[in-house]
Amino acid sequence: MSHPMTRYRAPQPPSAPFITAEGFAHLRAEYDELWHHRRPAVVRALSAAAAEGDRSENAEYIYRKKELREIDRRVGYLQRRLPELKVVDHQPDDPTRIFFGAKIEVDDGLATHGYRIVGPDEIDPERGWISIDSPLARALLKHGVGEVVTARLPNGPVELEVVSVAY
Repeated sequence: MSHPMTRYRAPQPPSAPFITAEGFAHLRAEYDELWHHRRPAVVRALSAAAAEGDRSENAEYIYRKKELREIDRRVGYLQRRLPELKVVDHQPDDPTRIFFGAKIEVDDGLATHGYRIVGPDEIDPERGWISIDSPLARALLKHGVGEVVTARLPNGPVELEVVSVAY
């Protein structure tokens, strides 16, 4: 057992490598925009700010260095992540069951909720897009309309009835 004051955290399991075709196109476009447009513009602004002299009190220079670090961090992530992604652009063999890419509705007894199961790189809570790695998605996988599923969520177990499945 580690000491309570240590900062060690066990490594997280790797994210699922799956992504929808739209999600992949979005990440690819983000990479192209950052690498070919934003980064060169920030480098030019950084060079101009550096030419102004004393860098220790140059707010523009400090800001541009920080902005460049953030862009480089995201570009590095995308350079590692894009090649390992697997685009899923076909329906499963059994479209009546829940698999990656499914648009589903579930009823928790109080209300009906709509979700889409997507890759971890394209989750969007406002649209109801949940990661295939999430406890809710893992509980629903392979189930069909009319089945009642118990999902073990962080707030405790929840019983959900699958109302619809579409792709």
